[in-house]
Amino acid sequence: MKTSGQDVTGVVLAGGLGRRMGGVDKGLAELDGRPMVAWVVERLHPQVEHLIINANQNGDRYGALGHPVVPDRVEGFAGPLAGLHAGLTAATTALVVTAPCDSPFLPEDLVERLRTALDTSDAQLAVARTFDQPHPVFSLVRRDVAEHLAAFLAGGGRKIDRWYGELRTVEVDFSDQAAAFSNINTPEELAQHTRR
Repeated sequence: MKTSGQDVTGVVLAGGLGRRMGGVDKGLAELDGRPMVAWVVERLHPQVEHLIINANQNGDRYGALGHPVVPDRVEGFAGPLAGLHAGLTAATTALVVTAPCDSPFLPEDLVERLRTALDTSDAQLAVARTFDQPHPVFSLVRRDVAEHLAAFLAGGGRKIDRWYGELRTVEVDFSDQAAAFSNINTPEELAQHTRR
């Protein structure tokens, strides 16, 4: 673990229904012989002190990767914010970083660059961006925003960019690694990346 990962919990977001993947649990769809989530864990784990997987189904299979599995605390498959909320609730570190289970190529310096920006700007949340596109599921947040997020979710809020728009936020440019943020949503995209 790099020093930038101290006091950081990584949360792999695998709580969705996988509708675009034909109802298959996306994190468990195989890429080159391994579940996609295993590639994400392999990249994120060295960057953090602790790692949690947020999943609402197939807990045993996710648990086989050797990290705690926490389900959403908000009912109804409420999206990535519910996964972040579950991670913030379970974490004991000051910072939490998220990455989705369908982005197996995520940057190996994700946490380092997000943390530098978070500390430099005294922000509450640092979010990755490539060119003019923010990637809100790749974010580093201070755990003390948990109450704010809980209130947002309790009020029916689900849009991640609307939530962090209410916080002190810094966007971090990863345009030099744009391909690292490729996510795999459909069987066709999975086949393309497997061939690659």
